Amino acid sequence: MKKVPSRVDVVIIGAGPSGSIAAGLLVNKGYEVLVLEKQVFPRFSIGESLLPQCMEYIEEAGFMDAVQAAGLQYKNGAAFQRRGEYEDFNFEEKFSPGWGTTFQVERGPFDKILIDEAERAGAAVHYECEVIEVAVDNGNNTTPSVKCRLKDGGIQTVECKFVLDASGFGRVLPRLLDLEEPSNYPMRRTVFTHVVDNIEDSRYDREKILVTVHPENEQVWYWLIPFYDGRCSIGVVAEPEWFEQFGDSDDIDILKAAVSQDPHLRNLLKNATFDFPVRKISGYSCNVKKLCGDGFALLGNAGEFLDPVFSSGVTIAMHSAHLAAKVLDKQLQGKDVDWQEEYVKPLCLGVETFRTFVDAWYDGRLQSIIFSDAKSQEIKEMISSILAGYAWDTDNPYVAESRRKVSVLAKVCKAVYSN
Repeated sequence: MKKVPSRVDVVIIGAGPSGSIAAGLLVNKGYEVLVLEKQVFPRFSIGESLLPQCMEYIEEAGFMDAVQAAGLQYKNGAAFQRRGEYEDFNFEEKFSPGWGTTFQVERGPFDKILIDEAERAGAAVHYECEVIEVAVDNGNNTTPSVKCRLKDGGIQTVECKFVLDASGFGRVLPRLLDLEEPSNYPMRRTVFTHVVDNIEDSRYDREKILVTVHPENEQVWYWLIPFYDGRCSIGVVAEPEWFEQFGDSDDIDILKAAVSQDPHLRNLLKNATFDFPVRKISGYSCNVKKLCGDGFALLGNAGEFLDPVFSSGVTIAMHSAHLAAKVLDKQLQGKDVDWQEEYVKPLCLGVETFRTFVDAWYDGRLQSIIFSDAKSQEIKEMISSILAGYAWDTDNPYVAESRRKVSVLAKVCKAVYSN
């Protein structure tokens, strides 16, 4: 077993996308980076539909060649379906400059590709290492340190200059430093799996994620994410009360029954083979008291997770890694930095843009926009940019004035529809 070093420049907790990107960026700057991961990779995770904005960070970290060589499912947009209405967004037809295509991925092998590239670049990566205690500077000049339980049961303390929490839903630092806060979002549950889809409909576009609104309850929606090998990820999202109609049924029967309630999905998946464990997650939305402090910062889902509807989780995670690595590089060079101004505020700009879209999805405004013919091509391209992950592009009015713009457009679309 490789020996865990006792002193490094940066400790990163978690080997998911934010941890891998941060590690790649920092080792490329010449820093000693240690990644501590509780699990063994590859491991299962959801968040399988990437957004084109992710490609910028993958490229910046130096991982692009490995990702493009992996034979992943090409993705060029998102499609929405509701009671026979259909609308799609081509990410290459967007307002913001940058990548217009990306991939849909099984996260187990994809995340392994990223962390392997970070390790190849020089990061020290240790699996089956559980972080059990963290000391950070509380104004008393404490040297940051991380105590972890190793695979063999031994305990090791690692001193460092900074700690980045990329533990995702593990939320290590929020738990250990008492940073957790309840989310403002209602409790929701998702039930999901992977299937051999056997889709025969030639009109089905495997290069787009398909988001389907339940035909009778617009608070309920489904994702269908195709992979390269004839498989796909299928899931349903709803408030817990909605699932009560299925009683004590097994999870696989709940998912099949839920899918059967939408005629379009039922037809698409009529020949599907359910050959993978069905999983469920409840209460996944989360928040924290602060995203950074003396000696630490939270990346991606370790800080906040909104909702899976627009596949924003991995994009926010990678963007947070990009921002944090930039600020930390300056700090480790001895330059003055302001984490609140240089990390928190820029990160929250895009998070708030996604929040606007999530809120508008569930209250119906965004659905009225998506399925309306009243929006111009220019407006569609602006919305397409955000759906493609460019939620930090303030040249886009739907970023700079997201709440007002979405509300005004929704009123116009509803007026046109009512007439």
